[in-house]
Amino acid sequence: MAATSRYAPGENSGETAAPAVRRQTMRAIVQAEYGSADVLRVEEIDQPTIGDNEVLIRVHAAGLDRGTWHLMAGQAYLMRLMGFGFRGPKNPVPGLDVAGTVVAAGADVSRFKVGDEVFGISQGSFAEYACAREDKLSRKPESLTFDQAAVVGVSGLTALQALRDAGRLEPGQHVLIVGASGGVGTFAVQIAKALGAVVSGVCSTAKIDLVRSVGADHVIDYTQDDFASGPERYDLILDIGGNSPLSRLRRALTPSGTLVIVGGENGGRWTGGMGRNLRALALSPLVRHRLTMVVAKHNQADLERLGQLIEAGELTPIIDKTYPLHRAPDAMRHLEPGRARGKLVITMTDGD
Repeated sequence: MAATSRYAPGENSGETAAPAVRRQTMRAIVQAEYGSADVLRVEEIDQPTIGDNEVLIRVHAAGLDRGTWHLMAGQAYLMRLMGFGFRGPKNPVPGLDVAGTVVAAGADVSRFKVGDEVFGISQGSFAEYACAREDKLSRKPESLTFDQAAVVGVSGLTALQALRDAGRLEPGQHVLIVGASGGVGTFAVQIAKALGAVVSGVCSTAKIDLVRSVGADHVIDYTQDDFASGPERYDLILDIGGNSPLSRLRRALTPSGTLVIVGGENGGRWTGGMGRNLRALALSPLVRHRLTMVVAKHNQADLERLGQLIEAGELTPIIDKTYPLHRAPDAMRHLEPGRARGKLVITMTDGD
């Protein structure tokens, strides 16, 4: 069984509570082992306890991202060796993206108070209450609903840091975004435009209108055209969760262009798609192209920057479907094959 230091069993667990203390419980999605979406279940458990630099959030909505799927599945196996839990997840409640209202604050918290509406990165957001560090949250933009705000953190930070930091994007450059219709992709198209780039997006036929609607200057239907065989060359390519060989991606770069690999899928059980990322890093010093990858940093400054882009009307979260908490397994099943158009949201409701 995974460690559960933040959470204690709820009233349905069969364990005896301390008689003098009435526990505050909540509904949450929990998992005791790695596996498919079938390992997720709704339980009544104790609310988490906060540290001095944390707040307790009443969760209104939680976003679903590919990294949360990997933490559920325990793949690639390398992540288990990196401290996420060998036989099962250390944190029994999944979920990172969060939006909600602060209901308690630790002794060292200075930026937020009870009643503030916030969004960002939490620990275990697939629950009615979640803990979050103060430096991984920002105030919710007034123009966003909680559902919209809940999907900004992980994907928005990844897109921003991939373009600005790893990609070193400059105004006027031509950018190709492979996987432009997904969670990170729809953010990346909009952020690249806000940073002054000329943007081409790669997607399937069914998602062309979506990619155009978020601002892409050109859209390439990968079922009809091969971006690597055409005459266009790009200063920066973001390959989001793809599996194209490095040689194919490099053919579409300008002589001094940059490739940024965001995530990775369809690899072996041990390294997953990260094997291609590691090969890119090893090859980069030997060629003229910059070949790199991005692992998003969860920080308040960049959350605030995303909030500024949202308030300026330059960035709008794209939501495909919304699921009530008890249907979180269905949301995971929808995410896994890559069918989502933008982001998926989990709300703390009892609806269908």
